[in-house]
Amino acid sequence: SMNKFGVHALVWSGSWEAEKCEYAVSSTKEAGYDIIELPAFEPAEMDIGALQKALEANEVEATFSLGLGFHNDINSEDPDSVARGEATLNDALSMARDLGGKYLGGVIFSALAPYDHQPTAVSRANSQAVIGRLADKAKASGITVGLEFVNRYESNLLNTSAQTVEYIREVGSDNLVVHLDSYHMNIEENDFRQPVVDAGDLLGYVHIGENHRGYLGQGHVNFPELFQALVDAEYDGVITFESFSSKVVDDNLTTTLRIWRDMWDNSMDLAVQARRFMGEEMAKAGAK
Repeated sequence: SMNKFGVHALVWSGSWEAEKCEYAVSSTKEAGYDIIELPAFEPAEMDIGALQKALEANEVEATFSLGLGFHNDINSEDPDSVARGEATLNDALSMARDLGGKYLGGVIFSALAPYDHQPTAVSRANSQAVIGRLADKAKASGITVGLEFVNRYESNLLNTSAQTVEYIREVGSDNLVVHLDSYHMNIEENDFRQPVVDAGDLLGYVHIGENHRGYLGQGHVNFPELFQALVDAEYDGVITFESFSSKVVDDNLTTTLRIWRDMWDNSMDLAVQARRFMGEEMAKAGAK
């Protein structure tokens, strides 16, 4: 496969002092991955120097992702919230740049939270204005910006691939891509092929997660259909495994993502199985 495979850092650790940075990056390499996806919520809490050293020593690349909250939501009519959100995104972009990253994505267009109202024309326009500026800034540093649409319980703005394409077209930047996630597609899309088709040339990043966020192949996500669609679309970008357990993930994010059960407790076993699973599914799809 020409694709690079990644693993989300929260498979390894929920805290980011030097020792944990080194552990997460070296474990990523040991489990057979090319890339670690780092959470960029709180760059100030991460030991950037230690991360830099670990990435270089292990020859692992980093991608970066985050979600906004209601306090810094750019999909809002409140200018203060929008300004806080833009500052958060700029901090995340700086972190990505400092660590040589080429990708910043996630739920960066709205809060990653359960809304109780529809987006408005004003809130949507605010979101698109900030994302347009972020994309321009990122482009100057060679960083691509990805929009990860999520299920209805985690955003009111972008829940499908088609909606995300429409949003990107309206922004008009050539530095924005669609970020697919099988966990969210499983809730919102009709199948696993059409979202890939809908994204078309804008497809730029893929998250692989089971419907219960645990071991791949143990739930009901139709991975053969998804990997076949990726092969048919000649997608050659990053494919990243994402899974969460409250045994590892930091408390704030565990509750944000509603992780109430421990789906696993052995990070290495989980990550090695996922890497093998994704490689085999991609190979099977490619052989057809």
